Amino acid sequence: MTDTAPIAIPAPSQVTLADGRVELAPDATAPSGRYANADLLPVPVRRRTWTTYNFSALWVGMAHNTASWTLASGLIAVGMDWKQAVFTIALANVIVLVPMLLTGHAGPKYGIPFPVFARASFGIRGANLPAVVRALVACGWFGIQTWIGGEAIYFLAGKLIGDGWTNAATLGGYAWTMWLSFAIFWAIQVAIIYRGMETIRRFENWAAPFVLVGAFVMLWWMSDKAGGFGPLLDQPSRLGWGADFWTLFAPALMGMIGFWSTLSLNIPDFTRYGKSQKAQTWGQALGLPTTMTLFAFLSVMVTSGSQAVYGEAIWDPVQLAAKTDSTVGLLFALVTVLVATLSVNIAANLVSPAFDFSNVAPRKVSFRAGALITCVLAVLIFPWKLYSDPQGYIFTWLGLVGGLLGTVAGILIADYWLLRRARLDLVDLYRTGGRYWYEGGWNWRAVAAFAVGGVLAVGGADFDPLIDGRPLPALAPLADYGWAVGLGTSMVLYLVLMTATGRGREGVRREG
Repeated sequence: MTDTAPIAIPAPSQVTLADGRVELAPDATAPSGRYANADLLPVPVRRRTWTTYNFSALWVGMAHNTASWTLASGLIAVGMDWKQAVFTIALANVIVLVPMLLTGHAGPKYGIPFPVFARASFGIRGANLPAVVRALVACGWFGIQTWIGGEAIYFLAGKLIGDGWTNAATLGGYAWTMWLSFAIFWAIQVAIIYRGMETIRRFENWAAPFVLVGAFVMLWWMSDKAGGFGPLLDQPSRLGWGADFWTLFAPALMGMIGFWSTLSLNIPDFTRYGKSQKAQTWGQALGLPTTMTLFAFLSVMVTSGSQAVYGEAIWDPVQLAAKTDSTVGLLFALVTVLVATLSVNIAANLVSPAFDFSNVAPRKVSFRAGALITCVLAVLIFPWKLYSDPQGYIFTWLGLVGGLLGTVAGILIADYWLLRRARLDLVDLYRTGGRYWYEGGWNWRAVAAFAVGGVLAVGGADFDPLIDGRPLPALAPLADYGWAVGLGTSMVLYLVLMTATGRGREGVRREG
């Protein structure tokens, strides 16, 4: 009789805690190689410390910003009254909260950022496709917000220095001092991001209430100028509640959803630090729709007041604040704009693309290097052109963004919730040849769903003022519903392709 050697049982690569959170096993070797670096690896459970308050404060800080203000005031500028604008924004934020919570679930459970999360559906290499698309969108947002912050510095310095600063020689349609202000604000943000995520968390905690107070001060000032709150509430809609309003409502709603469509994807970049699923769920539910609706109300009140006082709706709060005769009031208003812009721009538009660009070449591009790439591309996108017109800002820029990113959200939700039942293998997310390698690191099914959904979502959109006309005029009827079309189409097509090729059943069986 021969002795038989005992069969070695491989040690588990990951462990699941009682609360459902998963991390790499303590004695397991951390993933390494060309698809891993310190910034992309799962956050250990001991470092997942963000509470409900931290997530709520994050959203208050991000929602109470100048771009959010211009969303609501921009709707007033194109003809809505305050009730129509607030209704549109409130509904949009309730809708976008759903994919936000669904994609955010993987963060506290596995401690992974968005580009690593996307590897489960797009493949280890294929995840670079949605990551780079999302990163380029964030670059556009970063540029827009940086231009807003530069405006605040320009007007603030002009009030202190005088006409020599404000009326300086022009360059490219703007005073050279405006370009200098833009560069200064750009540099401030680069310096802050280098201090890391913990600094950002602490900044958001105190910036949020400061900005909210500033918004109420601006409301008080405008109501005083208008002779009370009555004129702010009495500005009529130029659209009524008939066909003119509902024709504008659909693209406006998709634009409002598109505003946070980037965050509905990259929210795992923040929820990966969550103490629990309850913390991220309640924090986002309490922070996003409530604060966005409140800020929208404040915005439309002030913009309606500007229409009553100055005879035109001034949708840019920096331009409106510059009309005050009080130096102290102007300084307070513009400092508030600076804090608000820093709050949202660093958290929402710099952290996530930094992870995305790091994911493209993990061994060569660190988180900090990715942040610097974002800052450079943000300038090359010409954000001053995107921001100069409320029509192009809301319907062209936000509509295109929402359509494309809704497509990615549909694929992620279908893969994570419907196919994998929220079960992932952490180690396989970082190695070749595993279950997420697919064909050469790409899942062609996800790419096909993204392409088809993207074409249907934005192919019939009016790209003016970016380009003249619609690329595919036959798809024009779908353009007003780009986000919903992209999300629904990609979700269904991805499920069909994965199931038809047997990869959907395989994923559930192997990970179960």
